Order: sequence, then C-alpha cells, then structure tokens
Amino acid sequence: MSTDDESFHPLGQEWEGELENMLDDTEYDTDLGMQMAQDAMRVTKGELSEAEFHEMYHDDVMEEFGEDQRPTQEAFEAAQEEAKGTVSRMLSAFDGDGEESRRDVMKKMGVGAAAVGMGAFGGTIDGKPSLSGEGEGHGGGHSQAEQNEDLQWGMTIDLERCDGCLSCMQACGEENDLDQGVNWMYVMAFEDELTSGGSPAPDNITGGTSDHNMLVRPCQHCTDAPCEKVCPTTARHTRDKDGIVLTDYDVCIGCRYCQVACPYGVNYFQWDEPDVAHEDITGHGDVEADDPREITHAEYENGKERWVDSRSPRGTMSKCTFCPTMQDGKQGEDRVGTTACERACPPDAIQFGNVKEERSDSYQHREHPSKSRAIIEISGDVPAPNTINEQLSDGDDLAAVLENEELGLDAEVVSVMKAIGVASEGLGPGDEENNSILEGEETILESLNALEQYVDLESEEVLAELRLDSAEEDDASAYLRQFAGNPSSKFKLLEDIGTHPNVTYIGQEPGPEAEQVEGPSEYSDITYERSDGTEVDLVDKRQEILDEGTVGDVGWSL
Repeated sequence: MSTDDESFHPLGQEWEGELENMLDDTEYDTDLGMQMAQDAMRVTKGELSEAEFHEMYHDDVMEEFGEDQRPTQEAFEAAQEEAKGTVSRMLSAFDGDGEESRRDVMKKMGVGAAAVGMGAFGGTIDGKPSLSGEGEGHGGGHSQAEQNEDLQWGMTIDLERCDGCLSCMQACGEENDLDQGVNWMYVMAFEDELTSGGSPAPDNITGGTSDHNMLVRPCQHCTDAPCEKVCPTTARHTRDKDGIVLTDYDVCIGCRYCQVACPYGVNYFQWDEPDVAHEDITGHGDVEADDPREITHAEYENGKERWVDSRSPRGTMSKCTFCPTMQDGKQGEDRVGTTACERACPPDAIQFGNVKEERSDSYQHREHPSKSRAIIEISGDVPAPNTINEQLSDGDDLAAVLENEELGLDAEVVSVMKAIGVASEGLGPGDEENNSILEGEETILESLNALEQYVDLESEEVLAELRLDSAEEDDASAYLRQFAGNPSSKFKLLEDIGTHPNVTYIGQEPGPEAEQVEGPSEYSDITYERSDGTEVDLVDKRQEILDEGTVGDVGWSL
C-alpha cells in the first residue's frame, strides 16, 4: 500500500482524487461514497467489524438510497432464510420512475479502469511456497465459510510465460461485447527499480515469453470484496455456489461506490448506450446463433434470474465476471472451469480453475509451476502409447528410440517425460471439471510407461545420457526447474489489505517504483469482433495518465 501520501486508497492520492471528482458528477453523495470506501477497506484489514461498518452507515445509506441491502455477517445468515424475496424487493424499489429515468440521471462522465499505477500491487507472501487460498483468516464478516466450502473459481497467471500478445484482452472483448477501452482484462509491460531496459524474463523459461516484465490484471474476485460492502442494493454480490463476484445489471443504480472501494481499479461505468444492443447479445463468443447451446445473458443464481454477464447497460457498473455462462454449463460442459481469456492465451499463461481443488489447473500451476510448465511445453511432442508399441520391439535401446523418425523424440523430451514421471503425485485429472494439466500429465505418463516396456530409463548409463542425476524425486524436480524455470516469486496483488484475492501470480513481482512501459504489442494493432458483427480496435483509455509519470511521482505502488 502507498505510504508517501495521506490517501486511504492503495492506488494513491491522484487516483483517489479522480474517484472523488467522478462521484461529484453523479447525483449521489460524494463524501458518503469516499468515507464508506475507506471504512470498507478497514473492514477487510480487520480494523472494523462488518456489523460496526453496517451500523455506522445504515442511516446515511437509507437517507441517500431509500434502502440498505449491504451484507453483514448476521444479515447474510438471515438472507439465506428469505432469499426468494430479496431480488423482487430490490427491483420494486426502482419501479416508480422507470428504467430509463433512473439511469439517465447519471452524468455522461466515466473513468475507465484500464491501467493504473503499478507499484501498489506488491504482495509477496513472505516467501511461502504454498498459496492455497484456504489457510489464513481475514477481517470482515462476509467470509468464504458462508459460501461453498469446496468451490472457489480463480486463476494462476504465469507472468514469465506471458508474451504480451493481448489475445486475452481480444477474447474478453469479443466474448462480452465490450465497448472500446472497457478492458476487463488488462495486460501491461513494466520496468521498476530492480530492472531496466525491459528486463526480459529468464532465458531458461520455456513457452511464449516476451522481452519485458509483464503484469496481467483481471478483477481479482476477492473473497472479502470491499466493492460488495459499499453497494446499497446488493447489485455487486458474491455467488454462494462458486465465489465469483458479479454485478446484477438490473439492480445496479450506478452510484459508483464500488468503483471507489475497489483497491485494484478494475471497474467501469457504462456512461452511454452500449455499442452492442441488448437484442444482439443472445449469442456468446464462438457459439453460433443456431447452436443448441445458444444462451441469453440473463443468468441464474439460486433459482433467481439475474443478468450478470456480458457488457452492461447504460448507467451501470461492469467488470470481469470469470465468464459465469461457462461456469454454469450454458456453453457446454467442456467449458466449465475455463474462461474466454484462458482459452485464447497462446502460451497458456492463464490457468483458471477451482483454487481449492488440488486437481485443478489453477492449483497445479500455482503449487507445481515447473512441472506444470514442462507438461504444457512437451505435450505436443509426446507420441501416443500405441505409436510407441508399433515402432519399438524388445531389445531396443535409447539410441533406437532417438533415431526413430516416427516417434520424433529427442533426448530432452525423454528426459522431461522421465522427470515428470518421477515428480508426479499420481493424482489423475478426475472428472469434475476441465483439469487439462493433469490430463496432460496422465497422457505423458501413459506414453512413458509404454516407452519403459522397451528401454530401461533408470540405468545409470541411460540417466547420464538423459542428463538426469538420478531417478530420485529431488533430482527430477531440479531437472524440471532447469528445463522450465523456477518462478522468481509467487504473489497476490495487495494481499496485505485482507481482500483475499483469488488470482495468484507467479513470476516477477513489480517493485514499489514500477511503471508501465511500451509493451511488445500495440493495442491499436489488435481488433476483436462483437456479436453484432462490428470490428473494433483495443483502446487503452488510461494510457495518458500512466504516461504522466512514474509510480513514485503519484504515490502508486504495483
């Protein structure tokens, strides 16, 4: 968190000033929004209880909005008992003036949440090798204990594999019919006091790496989200069944308090009519209009219809949603446990999944990054077991394997296969979701077992030829780190403020003086097609703010 100014906001005084000016251009109380955001962050830090926070602002919220649906620990339990009436009550509160008038009162002024200063986003977890997302407690009352204890969607993002191609941003814009510059996923290159000249990723990292340090920033889908705490209508809410943080567009009144309370700067206000009309967003991404999986964006939660996906209507807030239509099986069971950005990433830098499930891609890549990288890297080079059986016979040796053109194996791939086999925990992918990393491991192990029917891969002679010190787990793990790289750090953004973000990063953590630099891809060079057929360029609306100075100049820290 920034310490060189008196701002309460982790992104610093200039960002806080912009947010305050933004609230001045709405019909709602600026001072109330700013103070609630500050105290919401005190709740996440454990300095203020949820009940105290609710009581402090209940009268003011009732006076300003005519209702106070903010969650508390006690209210959450009560809400479970009478959930059926909650949405109808909230919707009826706005029936008097009609849909158009309640949104038209919002001024046509929006602060896009693209890139903000980088240095605020530090947060190495004290060198701890494990970030399960389950252990440490946190301040605040809306805890994960009240949600599904077995499922929390999240991401592990490998910054050392990111090549800055912007494919994730392109896919997100296309999937969600976003207006230009509404970047729910944001990719930036940076330099800091520890690096200069772009500081390329380590040479031994396999996969698509760039000549820059990279940061990829979606919404963090915090377990204890300050944006949810300040929402007077519960438009901003956490889904009990899977922990993703969403916005109900039919309930959102556009007060923008969530934008002020978000520590990460990832919210967008839709200040004008969206470029894509509502009737044109019935399809989704690459699902064709006549596909049996065709869906609308009115999603369901606990049996209640809530519109929480795709671009938002005028006068409401939006942000990354973790693709709820995919998680709900609306696009086919093969897409459960995936997102549009993950599916589009060429170097597989984004791994999405259930962060509580050890078989998921997000968990495996977070806890075993070198092995995971190696699996991703060689999966396309490993022949199928039946091909191995067809090409080899009893008495063949390693030389015969390497000389067989049909197998297409070289010594390095065989070494990695053997190292993966030794380091494997034998979990298997399971069948609950798309666990592609363990699926890849299982395929490699099947081919390895077939290969070892013909070649002794544990003899000293063969191990020496494969440059493996031994067939022991420690040596195999060391070889995988040498092959695929060992991440320089593992961190979560602003972990110290207690929001419990559900995105973990592996790779170079930005220092306190980090600043954005020109990356390997120009935003204007990337286009995406929306479901109405229009093609638009990616646009970074906040680039000029970043260009004005470094993090140190304005008090922002990454």
